[in-house]
Amino acid sequence: MSAMHHHGGVAARTFTGRLKWSMAATVGLVTAEFIGGLAAHSIALITDAVHNLTDVPTLVISWLAARWAERPPTSEKTYGYHRVSVLAAFTNALLLLLVAFFLLAESYERLRHPQPVHTEWMLGLGVVALAVNGGITLALVRGRRDLNLRSVLVHNFGDALSNAGILVGAVVMRRTGIYWIDPLLGATIGLLVLWSTVSILRESSHILLEGFPREMKLEDIARAILSVEPVQEVHDIHVWTLTTDLHILSCHVRIPDLGLDATERLRQRINERLASQFHIHHTTIQFEPVGLPAHSGLHMPAPYDSSA
Repeated sequence: MSAMHHHGGVAARTFTGRLKWSMAATVGLVTAEFIGGLAAHSIALITDAVHNLTDVPTLVISWLAARWAERPPTSEKTYGYHRVSVLAAFTNALLLLLVAFFLLAESYERLRHPQPVHTEWMLGLGVVALAVNGGITLALVRGRRDLNLRSVLVHNFGDALSNAGILVGAVVMRRTGIYWIDPLLGATIGLLVLWSTVSILRESSHILLEGFPREMKLEDIARAILSVEPVQEVHDIHVWTLTTDLHILSCHVRIPDLGLDATERLRQRINERLASQFHIHHTTIQFEPVGLPAHSGLHMPAPYDSSA
């Protein structure tokens, strides 16, 4: 267990350092794109600068979340600060939604009133932006399983794609003089931001509401527990996610009358089955004698047994 925590701590510190570097690079890129967008009269560059500007609070939130997640549990925060990374991903997704609607509105106005664009600025800054966002994406790709880091990764991957689109659009405008391509690119970037936000917002809200992990099924977990002899029935199964890849389970298990040592061995076998099949390593199992008392009332979820 200590080795696992040590490995996680080293990985967290590695990505924390990369997030700090990413913040510095993003601030420099935003400044260059704002100045270049104003000089080139390019709504695509300005909207991309606004898009990248939202990366700054995104990166700050993610960096703080990565730092806080390293903190040990306390008497008040008995699970530690693992959930902070999920809260950060949810907050980042809300910010991205606002940005997407802003970019779409600005692009619509520019489509109605196209303006000439200095494509030299777009080409030069497009290359710089592609290098920065591509570098950030590559630096964080190994942490993609963490929801917090994935929100940053998806955001910057979208940035890199939009930079590539700006480069292509600048070349086309330079050769054809069709300047409505610029706001069309801005609208495309806005839609890309909107699309990339949906999955992160859905998953982070599901975790914050302590929903059942999407990759698992309640029936499969019940069957796995029932397959351990001499379990007779299992009910009140609850599984939720604390943070990425860290799941918690509680349930009631009905068994014959066993001695204390035999019951403890049974608990260990159930935990081993849950860990091997579902990667659930934190459980709370309440054992009960076989047979429901008359006053037991309704169980939520309903009792699950192998005869069903």
